[in-house]
Amino acid sequence: MLSKRKKTAQTLDDSKGNPLPAVYDSFLQDLKDRIRAAQLRAALSVNRELVLLYWSVGRDILTRQENEGWGAKIIDRLSDDLTKAFPEMRGFRARNLKYMRAFAEAYPDKEFVQQVVAQLPWGHQVRILDSVKDSKQREWYIRQAVQSGWSRSVLVHQIESKLFDRQGHALTNFDRTLPAPQSDLAQQLIKDPYNFDFLTLGPDLLERDLERSLIQHVRDLILKLGRASHLLEASITSKSAVRISFSTCFFTI
Repeated sequence: MLSKRKKTAQTLDDSKGNPLPAVYDSFLQDLKDRIRAAQLRAALSVNRELVLLYWSVGRDILTRQENEGWGAKIIDRLSDDLTKAFPEMRGFRARNLKYMRAFAEAYPDKEFVQQVVAQLPWGHQVRILDSVKDSKQREWYIRQAVQSGWSRSVLVHQIESKLFDRQGHALTNFDRTLPAPQSDLAQQLIKDPYNFDFLTLGPDLLERDLERSLIQHVRDLILKLGRASHLLEASITSKSAVRISFSTCFFTI
């Protein structure tokens, strides 16, 4: 009886020949899913702050131009001053500041921007501003992109093929859920260069320091998950177990 119990509790061997629990694979898969979901939530949080910042900058420019008579040239001056103050952020170029102004003008409702619009990367926002002038259509494409996890190229294709007209003008009751971690939209959120600019992860930040910090966070997370975590502790501290790309901050286990 004892030998049978051992066989059911211990199945595969690891690289060193040590037996692993039968539930190890499902435990590892659960960890991967939770880590990827946490990555996506973190990326969405950064993206939301960036989009809201751009909206507020655009709103302030728009308000001062309307109420105080500031001319269009103020944007060029503002771009120069902000670029000098934040040289690692490309988002303050004059062209992008004009997009911020148009963005705030297109979406005057801050709550709608917070809850819906800010789920898409800034690159998606620019494409929608360029290609869709009707407010109802803009909202429809935004919600569709979030729900379906569209990449920027897919979004552009759907707009150019007039998907809104082909599927009817009525807005559907979309589920306001996060895009699946494996969706194209999720990948673009994680890799969005605007988010890295916003966080000022420039050349002064050494890759090994970032890698060491992220590995430590992942290790601490797994150590908190329970008694079975000791099976992973040794592998997590190895760079061969956690591969981190500085250009994407996306790691796999």
